[in-house]
Amino acid sequence: MNCIIIDDEPLAREAIEILINQTDGLNLIGSFNSPETATNFIESNTVELIFLDIQMPGINGIEFARSIPKETFVIFTTAYSEFATDSYEVDAIDYLIKPVKSARFQKAVEKAHTYSKLFKADYANNNIEQVADDFFFVKADRRIFKVYFNNILFIQALKDYVVMHSENQKVIAAMNIKTIYDQLPKDMFVRVSKSYVINVKHIGSVDNNTVYIGTNEIPIGNIYRDFFFSEFVTKKIMGR
Repeated sequence: MNCIIIDDEPLAREAIEILINQTDGLNLIGSFNSPETATNFIESNTVELIFLDIQMPGINGIEFARSIPKETFVIFTTAYSEFATDSYEVDAIDYLIKPVKSARFQKAVEKAHTYSKLFKADYANNNIEQVADDFFFVKADRRIFKVYFNNILFIQALKDYVVMHSENQKVIAAMNIKTIYDQLPKDMFVRVSKSYVINVKHIGSVDNNTVYIGTNEIPIGNIYRDFFFSEFVTKKIMGR
């Protein structure tokens, strides 16, 4: 994947560059100290992935991510964990806290490669074909998948699509997250942010800001927090 770095700190750019050079499947084609200096390059070159800082003078990373091409993925790199929820509101692939550890970097890149392969398939024609009581059929990548509600761990909005995550597969469909959420059983699924719907049956643990499902950390959006905790955590999970 052709990638670039945008960060106002020279040492931070150097650290990410070292990680990129240690990683197969990444081709670093540019490094910039601000979104403004990167804009023309992105418009005239094929950039598939951006490692993007958030706190920068002028345009911050969150604002800039809203303006990049839909086919370009973003992995945020920042020293501030409090921006995690905001990062997923702009469909970021992942969120890395500085100093970025190699293993965590590799995990984020693997996720980017997975989504890239999904999007390069025939995703424009991927959609839900039929909905039943406990499953639906999804047309994806020239095949029809039978997806049981019980098997879905969570659903993620990404660009103009949704990615359904189960233990053994990921299926992408061309629709917004509200459309698919409206077709799911509400005693099993709940929306926890603009970008995520989760299956409460697969929750491992929660804290005030995050739902943990297996190895996945899913941020809880501010406007969804009260409903999630009152209707699902307190009543359904804790049985109160």
